[in-house]
Amino acid sequence: MTEFTIASFNVKNLIGPDREYYRFQSYTPEEHAWKEDWLADQLLTMDADIIGFQEIFEEDALKNVIAETSARARDLNAATIPDRSKRYHRKAIFRKLAVEPYDTASLAFAPNTADTGEPGKRRPGLAILSRMGFAEPPEIIQDLPVPLDIAFPPLRGDDTDDAGFFRIRRLSRPILKARIPVGDTVITVFNCHLKSKLGEHITPPGAAFAPEQDLTNYDPAGRALGSLRAGLRRMAEAWVLRRAIVAELDQGRPVMVMGDFNDAEHSVSSEIITGEAPFKNYAWMLRHDAETPRDRYSDAENEQITEAIESVRLHSAEGFFARKSRRDMVFTSAFGGVYESIDQIYMSRHFHPDNPDRIGEMDYFSALNDHITDGSHPEAPYNKLASDHGQIMAHMRMRRGI
Repeated sequence: MTEFTIASFNVKNLIGPDREYYRFQSYTPEEHAWKEDWLADQLLTMDADIIGFQEIFEEDALKNVIAETSARARDLNAATIPDRSKRYHRKAIFRKLAVEPYDTASLAFAPNTADTGEPGKRRPGLAILSRMGFAEPPEIIQDLPVPLDIAFPPLRGDDTDDAGFFRIRRLSRPILKARIPVGDTVITVFNCHLKSKLGEHITPPGAAFAPEQDLTNYDPAGRALGSLRAGLRRMAEAWVLRRAIVAELDQGRPVMVMGDFNDAEHSVSSEIITGEAPFKNYAWMLRHDAETPRDRYSDAENEQITEAIESVRLHSAEGFFARKSRRDMVFTSAFGGVYESIDQIYMSRHFHPDNPDRIGEMDYFSALNDHITDGSHPEAPYNKLASDHGQIMAHMRMRRGI
């Protein structure tokens, strides 16, 4: 039986000291040392086999954190794991106490293609760390070979055939796709960081900033339009990810998707990624080509449609946890007094506990969120050095004979 853990970790702006990532934002050597110490401590606590990292500006900064984690793991093992000379060294508890260093793990880094390296205008990438290595070189999805045009159909009564379209050529941040061997199975893992809810505003030619950014002349309609642009981009990025997921599922490959989705589980963008839930019974539904009120789908077609939908659905690890533990108090972010989960781990039905043909399932779900504070509360000041996201981890167990 193979057991493994898979985790998502938005580290919040990881970069070397004295390097300006956003305008006027950088870490002093002391702040960077504190952040590296905190990140290494979190990784040591997680001890995850597969980790998807978001907001990585520089690969070397992440490698330093991983190396520090491995050094701490070796020191901890030396202090807590008895050597073979001790008669009690075989006790099972010591297998649980041991922490595996990442010395032989593989790291895949996806830099942001929009990152020119210019101080103050940096753009973050992401990474996947795997103790199992990679079955093949990981793939980066960001610049689209063919622009994505999302056309809108005309409304009823509209006498024009052109209702406009929304186009994207590049994702705001890369998607990293890796095929990872777990026991005798290869799992396709996607790590993503979708567009945030931060509004996108257009700076007029010759201007120093967009008018909507001037909060002394607050423009509510203009600010709302910026949020609309961000939402459209996030949902378009979600569809690009969905297309890549379906391509893997169509080949019969088990899939896990993790990352910072910048939206809750039941948001439109998240449901684009996971796929639609099947209707209770399509035999009740009027056919798409109905010519009379009695034209409904047959029972056989109901089974066909349901299977087609279920075969490409993804399921939330957090949802499995809430169902299994009868708890639903999981959050990974806090802002403006709202605590919600915008970081998720989704998995295909290959891991669904109700699927008799499952290849594995989740035993437990961990959320490290004690460090999350909300700046709107004076008793919980915001810490700019720790991550502003909770870390989530699914504890998986593969079935025998798979």
